[in-house]
Amino acid sequence: MKYTPTRFMLPDSRYDKAAADYAVGFIESLTHTKGTWAGKPFHLLPWQEQLVRDVFGVLKPNGYRQFNTAYCEIPKKMGKSELAAAIALLLCCADGEQRAEVYGCAADRQQASIVFEVAADMVRMCPALNKRVKILTAMKRIVFTPTNSFYQVLSAEAYSKHGFNIHGVLFDELHTQPNRKLYDVMTKGSGDARMQPLYFLITTAGTDTHSICYEVHQKAKDILEGRKIDPTFYPVIYGAADDDDWTDPAVWKKANPSLGVTVGIDKVQAACESAKQNPAEENSFRQLRLNQWVKQTVRWMPMHIWDKCAFTVDPEELKGRVCYGGLDLSSTTDITAFVLVFPPTEDNDKYIILPYFWIPEDNLDARVRRDHVPYDVWQRQGYIQTTEGNVVHYGFIEAFIERLGTEYNIREIAFDRWGAIQMVQNLEGMGFTVVAFGQGFKDMSPPSKELMKLVLEERIAHGGNPVLRWMMDNISVRTDPAGNIKPDKEKSTERIDGAVAAIMALDRAIRCGSEPQGSIYDERDLLWI
Repeated sequence: MKYTPTRFMLPDSRYDKAAADYAVGFIESLTHTKGTWAGKPFHLLPWQEQLVRDVFGVLKPNGYRQFNTAYCEIPKKMGKSELAAAIALLLCCADGEQRAEVYGCAADRQQASIVFEVAADMVRMCPALNKRVKILTAMKRIVFTPTNSFYQVLSAEAYSKHGFNIHGVLFDELHTQPNRKLYDVMTKGSGDARMQPLYFLITTAGTDTHSICYEVHQKAKDILEGRKIDPTFYPVIYGAADDDDWTDPAVWKKANPSLGVTVGIDKVQAACESAKQNPAEENSFRQLRLNQWVKQTVRWMPMHIWDKCAFTVDPEELKGRVCYGGLDLSSTTDITAFVLVFPPTEDNDKYIILPYFWIPEDNLDARVRRDHVPYDVWQRQGYIQTTEGNVVHYGFIEAFIERLGTEYNIREIAFDRWGAIQMVQNLEGMGFTVVAFGQGFKDMSPPSKELMKLVLEERIAHGGNPVLRWMMDNISVRTDPAGNIKPDKEKSTERIDGAVAAIMALDRAIRCGSEPQGSIYDERDLLWI
């Protein structure tokens, strides 16, 4: 391979070919351990060799490595685990460091053990290392006896243990870290006593944009695009751009530098075809195969199709029309949603959605800073209303719904039983018919599936409301063995109250329609108890 110096080199740094050749030579003396590659020499692929030469071959004037952190974000099945295992052994056994401490970290011990098992098999299959290394399987520890150095898998509770003297850390699948505690303990000052510690972070894109991985991802992007400078940080990101066509094989090749070697293009093609047929698989394909950050692992609502339903909605033209409400009360400090659904009056008409949202006024700025969601912009644009104080004022909402009842013919209001007893009683006192609506599969599955069907047919008109769009984009669904679905508030990444309220209102609109309703007693006599 002809080496091209990285553009992240400092002016006084240099590329030491001997140091780079040494690192490459050590790794290529190892063998692959799994599948059809098992037992074959570990020949670095071009992208892998470039990374190794940059990280281990770029030296400062004092002879130590320039880069202390290497961040590699790449799709699945590109050879991440094998490369991480090889680098762990290089740092532990061949970096010239006495009593080197090298740690393998992941979301849990089982995940961290994946790289350890690969490294242990590499040792067993290399006679030179096998003579000098002890593998303590029960402890998930590899010891290089000539320097008394070790590679150790850490448990998930490692963030509570201090006193590390780190020469190397390998974070596998950084995006699965539940919080930043372990990352901070392992990278903030733990290697200060070493001259050239290396923090090697390797991951696929994730779904949580508030995670430590996304924070590091953003730093890597900023460095790659010239917005930030950190000469100790080496960024590598392979993936598709947000506006790339995810079905295009050329995009697959751009995002997968090992395509055709570690994974066949036929496997990616099959996964793509499956995602085309099932919108719920699209986000998984984009995250794992194209390395794109997505809202959640299972995308339920295809947003490009939802956006096609942004037909104009004029509240004035709807006055007097029959409609049905859905009410999803938040906790007193969160968003409350009330959604009206107007059923079609003609066969070719659309179901019209008219949503309303409330948030406590005193919490608005704090929530913008905490959630990184533009509640303040939406409030100025009229899409969210605020109620006085630091909790949602239910009396204000009740009065608002009462005024809506004078403008629209609200036949029923469906509500989630949780926390709504007092408001329901008050709405009943105003003359509204309220209907308790279960949140389980039995009640939620039919209207959820119907909403998807109507969106795909472009028989929904939502006016492009940005708050409702955000909530629809947040939805993750849970599926039971019978194929029933329901919105999952626990797995959804952000608020989905408006989407749930819309689904409940749609259920009532579909069941009851827009025709005038007679009395139930036209069909039967009074029931005597």
